[in-house]
Amino acid sequence: MSSHPAVEATLRSFTRAVSRAMISEDIARRAGMLQRLDPRTRLIGVLALVVAVAVSRRLEVVASLFVIATVMALVSCVPVKTLVFRVWLIVLGFTGLIALPALFTTPGQVVSSWGLLSITLQGIRTAALLILRVETAVTLTTTLVLCTPWTHILKALRSLRLPTEVIAILAMTHRYIFLFIEVAQQMFESRQSRILGPLPGPEQRRLAARTAGVLMSKSIELSNEVYLAMQSRGFRGEVCLLDEFRFRTRDVLALLAFGAAISLTIWLGR
Repeated sequence: MSSHPAVEATLRSFTRAVSRAMISEDIARRAGMLQRLDPRTRLIGVLALVVAVAVSRRLEVVASLFVIATVMALVSCVPVKTLVFRVWLIVLGFTGLIALPALFTTPGQVVSSWGLLSITLQGIRTAALLILRVETAVTLTTTLVLCTPWTHILKALRSLRLPTEVIAILAMTHRYIFLFIEVAQQMFESRQSRILGPLPGPEQRRLAARTAGVLMSKSIELSNEVYLAMQSRGFRGEVCLLDEFRFRTRDVLALLAFGAAISLTIWLGR
């Protein structure tokens, strides 16, 4: 049995976070459907589909968009395991808890009842619509992020005239997260190397509290260093890359396909 399970569990979580980021970079380099399109085309198409999902009121239409989002992810070389464990199960857990009261509070045709509680057909449809909306939207955005390098997303956002302040915040946040993980991992590895035996429960809690306090103070100092480092290298919100974005014929066709799907969704989902 491990002598310090809390420390090891934290280290494993940090390692998983870094490995997931590396997996995302690997997917972005694959020759999938979305990877062949211009990043601006991907961004516009996916965000427009998310809006179409949000405004659609029919369960069948949202379910169809969920199928389209899944197919889009698969043909873009996103593994099914990634979709299941990083998107669908997590979203189902959180959204399911939010949608659960709708089963009992939505008036309508009673399907089943237990005393004062009764499930209505309209409640089932309302809960299913909410879950499907969130599942579809998260599947689309996750596919976009996995298939597009973060710098390309930032440059595509800037090309759509997003303010430089927003771009700077997004860039610093993304960079700071990985620096924060690295600092935290170093702290826990240092603590792990100094633990000689099992710690009692109260000592583990005190250790976690002290580590959180030190990590908080370090994070404040690190955020200032990250900002100054980016400023000293000339970053002012404009994303400069060696890769130039170019619209090709396939991008025009993809935009037309996205537009047709969105228009049909909004018309049928009224």
